[in-house]
Amino acid sequence: MYRAARYFVFLIILAGAVFWWITAPKRVSETDIAGLTGDAVRGETVFWAGGCAACHSAPGAEGDARLVLSGGRGFASDFGTFHAPNISPDPTHGIGGWQAVDLVNAMRHGTAPDGSHYYPAFPYTSYARADLQDMVDLWAFLQTLPASDLPDTAHEVGFPFSIRRLLGGWKFLFSGPDQVVTADLPPEAARGRALVEGLGHCGECHSPRNALGGIDYARWLGGAPNPAGRGTIPNITPGKLTWSEPDLVEYFTSGFTPDYDSAGGEMAEVVQNLAKLPVEDRRAIAAYLKAVPAVE
Repeated sequence: MYRAARYFVFLIILAGAVFWWITAPKRVSETDIAGLTGDAVRGETVFWAGGCAACHSAPGAEGDARLVLSGGRGFASDFGTFHAPNISPDPTHGIGGWQAVDLVNAMRHGTAPDGSHYYPAFPYTSYARADLQDMVDLWAFLQTLPASDLPDTAHEVGFPFSIRRLLGGWKFLFSGPDQVVTADLPPEAARGRALVEGLGHCGECHSPRNALGGIDYARWLGGAPNPAGRGTIPNITPGKLTWSEPDLVEYFTSGFTPDYDSAGGEMAEVVQNLAKLPVEDRRAIAAYLKAVPAVE
């Protein structure tokens, strides 16, 4: 009996050690980005491609006010309501006290400067596919934006999802592949893959998820329920979307559809972001969307 108890205690300790190892936050070191210099001009393109203003500007912000990344917007989900933080250069309430490596760790690993895990409402599982240079360029651009002293709004998340350490296990299970579409693509569509699968994080909304919130990559971009509870987010694969590449480019530029309708809701802000990209990037996104596997 005594020996069995010792084995039981040993197994508990071993399981705890494995859990602690699996859920430990990952980090990029200063050495990994030591040779990279941020370019704020390129960083502005990364900023619009990544949709930063769509989440981190104040609700209803328009024009230059979208560059004030004071946070505060709420995003409902099955696990609670998450509020976008202040990521302006304010040293107290924003990220003015960060270094470039802190932003890289947030985007690549979902790890905060204090070592805690970010919730995947921040789409780091997609941003992780971006180049380190893109992240450093984005950091350079963020430093040029206005500061805001608005404090963050706390997330409304109940037990057990409020235990941040558990997010390390979620990341272990659902971080996703390096590339979703692994087929060889022409250069234009390959550029679109980098934008859609990485910075553009389109799959975060347009793909269904499992019960724990992980993306169902077998139905990539195949549409999903709206987490806010209002209707569905559409299937944008060739299995449903019949628009031509020029139709898509026009939609990404003006918001107008081939049926003379226009983008609404959150997509209207996405179009505002895409319209600021070079037209070559909008064409690349269209080429990629015509090349992804069809989901009926």
